[in-house]
Amino acid sequence: MNNRYFAVGLIMLIFFVISFLTNILGPLIPDIIQSFSLSLGLAGFLPFAFFVAYGVMSIPSGMMIEKYGEKKVMVSAFALAAAGALMFAILSTFQAAMISLFLIGSGMAMLQVAINPLLRVAGGEEHFAFNSVLGQLAFGAASFISPQVYAYLVAHVNREPVTQPLVSLLSRLSPQGMGWVSLYWFFAAVAAVMVAVILVIKFPKVELKADEKAGSWAIHLNLFANRTVILFFIGIFCYVGTEQGVANWISQFLYTYHGFDPQTAGADAISWFWGLLTIGCVLGLVLLKFVDSQKVLLVFTAAAAACLAAGLFGGARTALYAFPVMGFFASVMWSVIISLALNSVSEHHGSFSGILCTGIVGGAVMPLIVGSLGDLLGLRWGMAFIFIPLSFIFSIGIWARPLVRNKTYT
Repeated sequence: MNNRYFAVGLIMLIFFVISFLTNILGPLIPDIIQSFSLSLGLAGFLPFAFFVAYGVMSIPSGMMIEKYGEKKVMVSAFALAAAGALMFAILSTFQAAMISLFLIGSGMAMLQVAINPLLRVAGGEEHFAFNSVLGQLAFGAASFISPQVYAYLVAHVNREPVTQPLVSLLSRLSPQGMGWVSLYWFFAAVAAVMVAVILVIKFPKVELKADEKAGSWAIHLNLFANRTVILFFIGIFCYVGTEQGVANWISQFLYTYHGFDPQTAGADAISWFWGLLTIGCVLGLVLLKFVDSQKVLLVFTAAAAACLAAGLFGGARTALYAFPVMGFFASVMWSVIISLALNSVSEHHGSFSGILCTGIVGGAVMPLIVGSLGDLLGLRWGMAFIFIPLSFIFSIGIWARPLVRNKTYT
């Protein structure tokens, strides 16, 4: 029993680290734009480099896990992330940032694919749903905390006086005037520690169910010929694109149009975007016990669109609060789209899950589109493009025809 709790605790830590490394780009973008004199379009290539790795690695990761096992893949994933973070921390150039983010993203994609079957076995099938929610809470907590860590480091690294040994060390390692680079030294250290921890821990043996196996390329190709599979792939693409298209540009938007400091107000806004998204996940789980998931998706998506409109076209204070509240209403989209998708096909759920995870590449494409349009039309109208993927997500609530609907108490 104690071993089970320890294994589940370690998996929660991995969820936390994945999120910490994944959702820090938003606060960093204004600093990166300033440090490297980037256009909005070029800055959009940063999340592109990170999330395109999900499109490249998600399906192959499932196959690697079947061949080599979870432990080897997870060690390789954190080693890849450590190498990527260390590379940028040392070189500190825009080109190095692109390669670094792709390597870190590849590692995170490998971990995402490995972690759910491991959680099912480590925590017990009867506790899997509960532990999955705990994992989402750990994920959300890290997304809330990481902008706060960023704000602390940029306020102290390369600043006088330096009183803490860790800050002093990071100040010596980070280029002058680029204190935010200290985060990548921190990331490299965290990933290296996770490699060491996973190497010494004995993981339970995972026997993949038939539905959890990645399947052959032929199965994936057959699934891609299914219209329902394509539509839900687009749904995940649109959701992650919406989430990242907003989160990565909130700070720059607040600075550009309302003069809010990216290192304080901007970081706080992003932090609360993720914090409210996490709270919304929990409340959404309760709501789904009483209301059909498609109705929940329709209402929450409409509310998210209203918040986006208020943030883009309202005043300074309205924008400061509307963007984080949008996170609350975006909270149920991922779980509802995934559940509707898997409940809409009768077989090959493992392969379908890999295809859906590949849809995370939307997080690469949408911020790039926003940045490119921002150069042409201004960031406000660039971010207005997010209404298009939100419209598709809304449409899922209308056309989805799941074979099994979520059970409600009403």
